[in-house]
Amino acid sequence: METYDPKKSATDVRQANPRKMNARVLVTSLIGIVVAFAIIYLIYTLTQSNPT
Repeated sequence: METYDPKKSATDVRQANPRKMNARVLVTSLIGIVVAFAIIYLIYTLTQSNPT
């Protein structure tokens, strides 16, 4: 693999991501999971009958 920084090896070049796309994907998917569980919980609680 050709690198454009003479001080970095091929492994070092592959490690960095200046746009932080991995973090964006993780945060977005975590928020999506929390929202999905909140909707499921809300539907579950609204469909339960009141105890007498």
